[in-house]
Amino acid sequence: MNKNYYAILMAGGVGSRFWPVSTQDFPKQFHDMLGTGDTLIQKTFNRLSQLIPKENIFILTNERYNDLVFEQLPEVTNRQVVLEPAMRNTAPCILYAALKIQKENKDAVMIVAPSDHWIEDEAAFTQNVQQAFDFCAQNDALMTLGIQPTFPNTGYGYIEFDKSNSSEIKSVSQFREKPDYDTAKAFLEQGNFLWNAGIFMWSVSSVVKAYQANQPELYTLFEKGIDVYNTDFEDDFVRDNYGKAENISVDYAIMESSQNVFVLPATFDWNDLGTWGSLYDKLDKDNSTNAVVNAKVLAEDASGNMIRTASNKVVVVDGLQDYIIVDKDEVLLIFPKTKEQDIKKVLQKVKDTFGENYG
Repeated sequence: MNKNYYAILMAGGVGSRFWPVSTQDFPKQFHDMLGTGDTLIQKTFNRLSQLIPKENIFILTNERYNDLVFEQLPEVTNRQVVLEPAMRNTAPCILYAALKIQKENKDAVMIVAPSDHWIEDEAAFTQNVQQAFDFCAQNDALMTLGIQPTFPNTGYGYIEFDKSNSSEIKSVSQFREKPDYDTAKAFLEQGNFLWNAGIFMWSVSSVVKAYQANQPELYTLFEKGIDVYNTDFEDDFVRDNYGKAENISVDYAIMESSQNVFVLPATFDWNDLGTWGSLYDKLDKDNSTNAVVNAKVLAEDASGNMIRTASNKVVVVDGLQDYIIVDKDEVLLIFPKTKEQDIKKVLQKVKDTFGENYG
């Protein structure tokens, strides 16, 4: 394996739309959401390790999840776990990790990947990342993998690429915010729009240069710590300074304002597993189109439901269509799939009514 290849595995999110399974103390990336025997972070780590040396996969997460990371990825060392003392979106933590990696290996080429996505064809994923790495090693480029849209989804951002470019790797014209339905339909009709999956690749020198040019204040804040990165004094510096960073995504911080951005249309199936409905779409269904994880289900006049319980729990459902039914410890959620985007609001109501410990 190429010792210059690195990964930043993003594992700090809460995944509140997967409540009640995903909570602040135990978010979705640390759960076996698909019932496969592996948690999402374990699946992602194993996928990345097909191309990247395991010791070069850094896990970027919140301080409160430190123990969970080591429980689920016992092969990683303290060096590989980069802890955020405060929630500041993706731009600060990616810069911080990039500077640590650059200090260790100035020739590094890296991928930034979410820890909680579903990718079926892992061989195709590895092939796409290799192609992007080859390009980034030879060019001053910020790259992303774009997903071929299958329907006018209004929940994703879009990447518009240059139609006139006939090569596999396309120059990005612009990033587009989550559209309304008519705009999303127009994007698909134009044929040069891809879903933004939040998977990025670049050389460490290119990404650091992009921060210097587009986010000078953020760069200056983290550059002050270069002498102590990868030493025993790093934690103190980060604890004192991380909270001063602007709360900003990497898309806004560098991707949307840089001129050297490229996209490779991905050849693998992808799902961001952002909601119970997206999980339902990816699971096998029974004869009544119910998707079941862990439970033993007896269904009468019940179809299109997403059902998840503790292992081997018997669930009897009669007369219910297109519902999310999730049983977790002291919480039972029975909620229409059509309103799944409201689960965040419901969670807040539950916490306001019954206490913070339910979230």
